[in-house]
Amino acid sequence: QLEESGGGLVQPGGSLTLSCTSSKIPLSMATIGWFRQAPGKGREGISCISKNSDDRYVAVSVEGRFTASRDNDKNTATLHMNNLEPEDTGTYYCAAFPVYRYCPGRPDFASWGQGTQVNVSS
Repeated sequence: QLEESGGGLVQPGGSLTLSCTSSKIPLSMATIGWFRQAPGKGREGISCISKNSDDRYVAVSVEGRFTASRDNDKNTATLHMNNLEPEDTGTYYCAAFPVYRYCPGRPDFASWGQGTQVNVSS
């Protein structure tokens, strides 16, 4: 129900911007979570941004490098990723939660996208 875009191949130290949108869900009514799954590892919740952007969560692993934003008028959420490291390689997902407190610990309450691949390699 959500669609991610913006993934790709980038060199270490580079930047990427991921976008999340939906043709079925009004994202302005949802907390948006960003998750990733590295090869052979479990899913990691890395960011949450509340409906009005007042509340945010950022995982320690990406703090200071990744920033979430949203444009409710455009029904779009964005994850800006800077200073990427090879350890950031994985599939990135956005998810829409009905309430902020469910993000990221209750992924079963969210609607999900199909994911976009990010590869950080020289």
